[in-house]
Amino acid sequence: MVEREAGDIAMLGRLLELTVILNADMERMFAREGLTQSRTHLLWLVHQDGPATQRHLAEALGVSARNVTGLVDAMVETGFVTREPHPTDRRATLVTLTGRGADTARSLERGQGEFAALLFGDLSEAERDRLGRGLDHVIDRLKAAVLAEEPQAPDDTRERP
Repeated sequence: MVEREAGDIAMLGRLLELTVILNADMERMFAREGLTQSRTHLLWLVHQDGPATQRHLAEALGVSARNVTGLVDAMVETGFVTREPHPTDRRATLVTLTGRGADTARSLERGQGEFAALLFGDLSEAERDRLGRGLDHVIDRLKAAVLAEEPQAPDDTRERP
C-alpha cells in the first residue's frame, strides 16, 4: 500500500511538472502575439464560432458582462476584434475578428498542430489510445473533485480569468 501511495504521489508530481511546463509555453506564445490567456480564449471563441455578442462571450468564458466588456475593449484597442452592429438586434453588437485577429487565430491553430505533432507524433496508435484513456480518467476525476468543492450559488457572479 505504501509503494502504491508513493507511486501515486510521484505521478501527481509529474502531472504538476507537465502543467507548469505547458503553462510557461502558453504564456510565452501568448506574449509573442501580444495576448493574455483570457484574450486568447476570447479570440479562439470568435475564431471557432464566428461573430458573437458580448453576452454570448461572457457566458462562454464564464465571466461577468463587465469583465467581457474590458476584454473586448482591450482586443479592439490592440486591433484583434471590432464591434459591429448586430443585423437584427439594434441593442446588440457583434464582436468580429479583424484581419489581424483572424491571422493570429490561424497562427495559433498551426502552432497547436505543430506542438501536438512534436509531443505525440512518434507514439503508436496503441500508445496514443492508452495515453488518451489515462488522461480522460484523470481529467474526469479532477473535474468531479473540483466541482464537488465549488459552492453552487445560483447567482454566482465571480469573475474568472
